[in-house]
Amino acid sequence: METIFNFIISTIVFVFGAAIGSFLNVVIYRVPAGLSVLWPPSRCPKCLHQLKFYENVPVLGWLRLRGRCSNCHSRISVRYPLVEAATGLLFLLIFWQFGATVQTVGWWAFFSWLLALSAIDCDTMTLPNVLTRSGLVAGLVFQVAKGLWPSFSPIASVNYVVLDGIVGAVAGLWLFDTIALAGSIALGQTAMGAGDSKLAALMGAWLGGKYLLLAGFIACVAGAFTGGGAIALGWLDRRQPMPFGPFLALGAAIAALWGEAILSTYWQLFFPNLG
Repeated sequence: METIFNFIISTIVFVFGAAIGSFLNVVIYRVPAGLSVLWPPSRCPKCLHQLKFYENVPVLGWLRLRGRCSNCHSRISVRYPLVEAATGLLFLLIFWQFGATVQTVGWWAFFSWLLALSAIDCDTMTLPNVLTRSGLVAGLVFQVAKGLWPSFSPIASVNYVVLDGIVGAVAGLWLFDTIALAGSIALGQTAMGAGDSKLAALMGAWLGGKYLLLAGFIACVAGAFTGGGAIALGWLDRRQPMPFGPFLALGAAIAALWGEAILSTYWQLFFPNLG
């Protein structure tokens, strides 16, 4: 009976996440174009055919249409169901790790921002201010909620987590602005876009200072290896820009899910006497 209950709950979480992923597809397409994410309803970008409710079902709608618009038969990018499925799986992973807690709801929101910004950065090499700023504010609100939960009374705890979020946001902005400046001087060209620093500030607001540093380290290592590998294979020119937002998002996701375990293992390995 417990297995059946867990399966039902997991299915509900996945479906909910996929539905959020469907909305993220709208955000990814419309925000860079300066369009409203609320109106008009979902439609084919080629012929503007408004999708029927059964065509708009996450993942299944795309499969039912076989990846083509029912009206003009133009191709619908496979990224739509991939984003929906990825969001559902991420929501499920977070739920399995943190359960029915305020942390889970917060990470669902945080990961949604990261996913949308990563896809937009890959498409346009930009990180829209409307998303980085709103995500930063949401991160600070999350810190307040986390500090108040569940008794809504520990003022000192609220002050601590909010201060941690503010410090993380400022540290993210200053740290990556400094890295961008140093990289530009060393390379003789722009090393990092201004949007990356704003994304780092968003990450700091959600993660706090300690986990921001971990996320930044993971992002830099992953970006360096990926960029170096792409250059070695001839897929990327040395002077060709590469979106860094997805690597920041990857680092933030790893820090959010496993940051405590990673830092604990690090201290035990290298500083066992300080534990």
